[in-house]
Amino acid sequence: MTQATFYESIGGHDTIKLIVDTFYEGVASDEILRPMYPEADLGPAALRFTMFLEQYWGGPTTYSELRGHPRLRMRHAPFEVTADAREHWLTHFRAGLDKAALPPELDAEFWAYVQHAGTFMINSE
Repeated sequence: MTQATFYESIGGHDTIKLIVDTFYEGVASDEILRPMYPEADLGPAALRFTMFLEQYWGGPTTYSELRGHPRLRMRHAPFEVTADAREHWLTHFRAGLDKAALPPELDAEFWAYVQHAGTFMINSE
């Protein structure tokens, strides 16, 4: 018997999509983050983020198949990502995790990754 991936353990695509959709609901009206998304429709950004998170947590590798290596810092370099922007980003991501209501140990693992990733993306003071 094979061990389930983290992706499978949290409920797969439906859970990731719920988290991402909730995240972007917050971003849509966030005065700090919304300007970082030049597209009028946040749908394409949500799809990319969904694919990235799915791949990161052991799901389909569609993100890399379509976009290549994630290169997160490079892709975010054109945007001023400050500690304040990180806090806004974390607030909306936390809302997504809360809505998903993962078991505590899985929530803690996801949240730890998100906090680390948010800090890694800071490129401006």
